[in-house]
Amino acid sequence: MNTIGGKSGLWWLPVAALVIGLDQWTKALVVRHIAYHGVVRLLPVLDLTLTYNSGAAFSFLAEESGWQRWLFTGLALAVAVLITLYLWRLDARRQGLLCVALSLIMGGAIGNLIDRLRLGHVVDFVLAHWHGAYFPAFNVADSAITVGAALLVIDLWREHSARAE
Repeated sequence: MNTIGGKSGLWWLPVAALVIGLDQWTKALVVRHIAYHGVVRLLPVLDLTLTYNSGAAFSFLAEESGWQRWLFTGLALAVAVLITLYLWRLDARRQGLLCVALSLIMGGAIGNLIDRLRLGHVVDFVLAHWHGAYFPAFNVADSAITVGAALLVIDLWREHSARAE
């Protein structure tokens, strides 16, 4: 244990494991039950569809020749290692929000990493839209990364506010 009298932030790693499991399970369900580019309407503004993304967020670099797969694989591995080392140094109780945020980001990164290594692309399936405007399809891992990033911002804001007092 790295903290004095407490638990390290590694105590929050089950959050990352939960994200990875939920991400892989939902992707398997979608691949099994929805045809490629098929659409299942859930709500007037939300569909399920099956798409593949060989790039990053918003299909960034998706049209490249394949080198991006290894770039994003390396980045995801680096993120996972750095977050693990950082979590080890954090206090699980006193810095809980930061630990949860980092665990969500790590779980999302690893969830998409598994797809890249196993399939050569990431499975995306959630499609939000409004009056003909479509947001790029995403998945549970992407959602976890986004929520984790938002929680990081909130944690930074809280830290800054506490120091300003």
